[in-house]
Amino acid sequence: MTFVQLIDCRTSRFDEMNRLLDTWVEQTKGKRTATHALVGKDRSDDSHFIEIVEFPSYEEAMRNSNLPETGRIFRDMVALCDETPTFTDLDVVRDEQLNRVMAREFFEGLGRGDIDRLFERVSDDYLEHDPANARDTGLRASREEVAGWRRAFAFSMRVDDQLSEENRVCTRWTFTGHHHGDFVGIPATGKNVTMTGMTWHRFRDGMICEGWWQYDRAGLLEQLGALGR
Repeated sequence: MTFVQLIDCRTSRFDEMNRLLDTWVEQTKGKRTATHALVGKDRSDDSHFIEIVEFPSYEEAMRNSNLPETGRIFRDMVALCDETPTFTDLDVVRDEQLNRVMAREFFEGLGRGDIDRLFERVSDDYLEHDPANARDTGLRASREEVAGWRRAFAFSMRVDDQLSEENRVCTRWTFTGHHHGDFVGIPATGKNVTMTGMTWHRFRDGMICEGWWQYDRAGLLEQLGALGR
C-alpha cells in the first residue's frame, strides 16, 4: 500500500532548506526508497511549508528513514525551522488519477461499443500523430480509422501499464484480434493476431486533445502473411 508522509514546518530560511533537500537527493542516489517529493507553500503565510513525500509502502519509508543521510539532513532541517516540524503518516486508501482512468476507458472501448460515445471524451480540435499516416490527422480521420480497424478485426485492447506526467498519460497496450475483413488491401485471413504498442495522450479540461501512437505494425503484417510477398 502506498504510504505518504506530510512534513509541516515553518521557516524564514527556505532557500537554505531548499538547498538542504537538494543535498539529500544527491547523497541518497541509489539508496532512497522515496518515489515522489513535493513542497508546497501556504499562500497566506510565506513561512509555512508542507513537504509531501511518497513511498511504495510504509516498510520502504522506514528503510528510507534509517539511511544515515536522512538522519543528518533531518537534524539540519530541524535547525532551520522556526519551530519543531510535525509529521503526519498516511496510508493511501484511494489514488485516482482521473486522466489515467479516462485513457484506460478509451482503450478498453476501442474494440467495442458505440464509436460516437467513445469519442465524446475527445476534443473537437484533437490532433493525432501516427507514423502509419503521411501527415498528422484530426478528429474525423481518427474516428474513421477506428471504424476501419473494427471492419478489419474483431478486437480488444488490454491496458498493460500506464504512466502520467502533468497533463499527459502514456499507456502501454496489447491488441488482440481476429482478422475478418480487408486490412490495407489484405483480404480476411481468419487469423488471430496480437500487436503491442504505446500511446501518449495529452489532456485539456478533462478531454483527450492530442495523441502520439507507436505500435508494431510490421509484426501485425507479418502475422497476416503480408511481409515477404
